[in-house]
Amino acid sequence: MPFVPSPRLTNLGLFLATVTAMLFALWLQHYMHLEPCPLCIFQRVAMMATGAITLVAFLHGPTGIARRVYAGLTLLATVGGITVAGRHVWLQNLPPDQVPSCGPGLDYWMDTFPLQEVINKVFHGSGECAEIDAAFLGITLPGWTLVVFVVLAAVAVWQLLRRD
Repeated sequence: MPFVPSPRLTNLGLFLATVTAMLFALWLQHYMHLEPCPLCIFQRVAMMATGAITLVAFLHGPTGIARRVYAGLTLLATVGGITVAGRHVWLQNLPPDQVPSCGPGLDYWMDTFPLQEVINKVFHGSGECAEIDAAFLGITLPGWTLVVFVVLAAVAVWQLLRRD
């Protein structure tokens, strides 16, 4: 039988994957000078939430129902990331005449509006979120982020359903 990592090692792997994704995002921002748009920021929040949950799960090392609770929380965080990244990919694939107009930056919104309204405005998108700054193998950065979140979600579902 091939090596099947324990739930605890799987959580460590998930955590390391989120750290790698965040390090790559920070490298793109600080060394490649690709500034994140509002949807990119929310994708980072979902990635960090996924990482935080899996780190706590790794450190705690629960079994039984508690392991499934962590897996469910991980799945919830990744579904949030899938939703945001999916919306971002959708915006990038709109015809140019249907792209929403650019609005003020996220910093302005956070200073001016309540959080719920900011989230609503971000999900309605803006022109800056539809710009494609980079692609690899024909897939944009939000597309790759969507792929990462789908893989993380698949592992979370496996963690949820696996037997100890």
